[in-house]
Amino acid sequence: MNYGYQYPAGIIITDTNAHTGRFGKVHCLTDAEATFVAENLTENGSSTINGITMKASSEVEGVITSITLASGQVIAYSL
Repeated sequence: MNYGYQYPAGIIITDTNAHTGRFGKVHCLTDAEATFVAENLTENGSSTINGITMKASSEVEGVITSITLASGQVIAYSL
């Protein structure tokens, strides 16, 4: 069956290691705290977004090049 689109590749992140790549969307599976490095998202002018708190089912979109969790679980979809 052809739906006219393909699901992007992704990784499920459940640990506290840094994960690098080019991610377009991060979907939160459980409440999480994360640090992102992004090309087109900033926090007070910095491309490093520290300690963002995400609730389950929330999403962040942009060009994200690094994800490090302090807690929780997310799916990071590749660009």
